Amino acid sequence: MRVRVAQVTDAEGISLVLQELVAAKKRTRPADLAFVREHYIGHADRIQCFVAEDGDGTILGFQSLKMCRENNDYGTPPGWGSIGTHVSPRAARRGVGARLFEATRLAAREAQVPAVEAYIGADNREGQAYYEAMGFRDYRNADGAVCKRYVVA
Repeated sequence: MRVRVAQVTDAEGISLVLQELVAAKKRTRPADLAFVREHYIGHADRIQCFVAEDGDGTILGFQSLKMCRENNDYGTPPGWGSIGTHVSPRAARRGVGARLFEATRLAAREAQVPAVEAYIGADNREGQAYYEAMGFRDYRNADGAVCKRYVVA
């Protein structure tokens, strides 16, 4: 498995991961190419977006880190990072998320964000367990979500 910075040419592979998550009923948000380009690869507040790929170059998952601005959709403190992790169901339990977070943690440090927030659905136990394992801790609840914080050292 290789982790690298996402490129525009990765949009189709990222979209396929999101579509797999929709089919597995683990995602309800859009999964199309335009959404991927706008919200992950080309987002104005992108700090970094990483993909994990197998030996054949097939994308197994990705992780997005964005800078939070005033009045953001999640109520995350401005200046913090906001993280999103998406791993294909076919790649679950293979260390994809952990490998992605190694790269994202370094990107957060380089961007000098004091903390990173994961905004996780209250019913998404798998997501909550993943972020807990990566060192995130509960710090607030939002409408239907558990918010975990990782303090960047």
